Amino acid sequence: MDSKQGEEKMAITKSIVEDKIEIVGNYKNIQIRTATIIKEGGKEITRAFERKTLECVTSLHDGSSWTHTDTDVSGESTEVQAIANAVWTDEIKAAKRTANEATL
Repeated sequence: MDSKQGEEKMAITKSIVEDKIEIVGNYKNIQIRTATIIKEGGKEITRAFERKTLECVTSLHDGSSWTHTDTDVSGESTEVQAIANAVWTDEIKAAKRTANEATL
């Protein structure tokens, strides 16, 4: 078997995993680190990370009134959804709304 045939048989795979989920701060922000892993022939050749933070509530002020929106986590993994449902209590959301309004 020549080296070219050997190279063709080594599969390259890509996987994306949430490798770290953290809850931080008074308002239980959820920080998610996602790893993109490239493997060749089963051996990891590269790994890259992305991060995002989810807040329980976002708030907008139009100059005269506030609009508060609970964060939609339906597009997140079931693990992140479960964490959000557990830590984003009504009390936490109310405190976050109050804190957002206090920043004006």
